[in-house]
Amino acid sequence: MKKEIICTVCPMGCHITVEGEGEQILSVTGYTCKRGLEYASAEFAHPVRILTTTVKTDSEKCPLLAVRSNKPIPKEKQMDCMAVIRGIQAKAPVNRYDVLVENICDTGVDIVATGVLK
Repeated sequence: MKKEIICTVCPMGCHITVEGEGEQILSVTGYTCKRGLEYASAEFAHPVRILTTTVKTDSEKCPLLAVRSNKPIPKEKQMDCMAVIRGIQAKAPVNRYDVLVENICDTGVDIVATGVLK
């Protein structure tokens, strides 16, 4: 399989081509620095993303609260995590960085508040 990845590590935005099967990488071309090589290899083998979204609250003044994952979540688990998040409701008071969901979907990642709910 061949995959083109645009590197987001620095402003250059290198177009990197990675060839391989599964997690085995056969070749990487188009990168201009070591960080680009590492990013493209990780993105090909096991892509991860920070999950940012909102959760329902018990407040009429502020019906939604901004949240995010405290670490990147495997891309293939994002929809499962969203299903869990849709089922929760934040109850005041909530401070920034309070953990709302611990170890979501057994990823070792917590969902934390990025806003405040009083």
